[in-house]
Amino acid sequence: MHISGTTRVFLILGDPVAQVRAPEVFNALFAQHGVDAVLVPVHVASADVAAFVRSSFKARNIDGLWVTIPHKTTLAGVLDHCDLSGSTAEAVNAVRRNADGSVEGALFDGIGFAKSLDHFGIACRGARVLIVGAGGAGVAIATALVQRALAELAIFDTDPARSTAAAERLRSVSGVPISTPHSADPAGHDIVINATPLGLDDSDPLPFDVRRLDGNAAVLDILMKNQPTPLLRACAARGITAHPGYEMMIQQVPEYLRFFGLDELARTVQADLAPVRALMSDGDEKIATPTPLANAA
Repeated sequence: MHISGTTRVFLILGDPVAQVRAPEVFNALFAQHGVDAVLVPVHVASADVAAFVRSSFKARNIDGLWVTIPHKTTLAGVLDHCDLSGSTAEAVNAVRRNADGSVEGALFDGIGFAKSLDHFGIACRGARVLIVGAGGAGVAIATALVQRALAELAIFDTDPARSTAAAERLRSVSGVPISTPHSADPAGHDIVINATPLGLDDSDPLPFDVRRLDGNAAVLDILMKNQPTPLLRACAARGITAHPGYEMMIQQVPEYLRFFGLDELARTVQADLAPVRALMSDGDEKIATPTPLANAA
C-alpha cells in the first residue's frame, strides 16, 4: 500500500479494535482498484468517543469513520443528520463530514441483512417474521424488513420496555402489523432471526426453542464468531435451514463505499462480491460461501 500526502484517511473506532476485519477488506479493495485511501483502526474509550469524533473531523483529510462496538449507540449527540435506519435504531456504524461541514450518520446492518436474504433466496413478501433481540442491530434489521411487505413482524426482547419502545418507533415508519410477544416462541413464523449475543459462548442458552420451529422456517443468526453457533448446530440437527451472519457483513461493503462517496468502486464491488467473500474468508469455507447447515452437515 502506497500512502502519501494525498491519501484520504478513514478511521474505524472501537473499544477494543484488535478483532476488526474491516481494514483487511477495505484496504485491499482500495489497493486493487487504485483508490488513494486508507482505513486505520483507532482504539477509543467510550467516554472519549464523542470528543474524538468532533476533533477528528477538524483534520481536512479525514473523510469518514467506521463505527463498531461499543460506540454504535453513543454518537447521536454529534450528528446533524442520520438516515432512517440509524434514527429508528438509535445507532450508527458510519459517520461522514459533508461538504457543508455537517456530520451525518448511517446504519447499514438492516440493509446488509435484507440483501443477505436476497442472496440466500429467502422471500420477505407475505412472510411472518420473528426477531429475537431489540438492540441496535435487531431494530435496524426490523426497519429494513418492514419496508418489504411482510405479513407481520414480532419483536421480542428479554427487556419488555425495550421491545415496546422499538415497536413504537417501527410503527411510525411502516404500516406492517408489529407485535411484542411475551416469549421468543418461534412457532408459526416463516423467518426467525437471532439478533442477540446468545451463542458467542458455547455455554449460552439458545435464544429460542428450536423444537418449536416450523419445519420450513428459515433461521438466521447474525453472530459472526464461534461458528457454527449453538443455534446453527441445533437447527442442523433438526434439518432446519440456517445461515450465519457473515453475508450480512459482506453485503454492507458496497453501502459503506457509497456512503463515503466512492460510487464507482461501490458499483464494481456490488456487481461481484466474490472478491469480498474471499478477503473475509481467511481460508474458512464457512465464511467464504455460507450455506444452509442442514445441507452442509
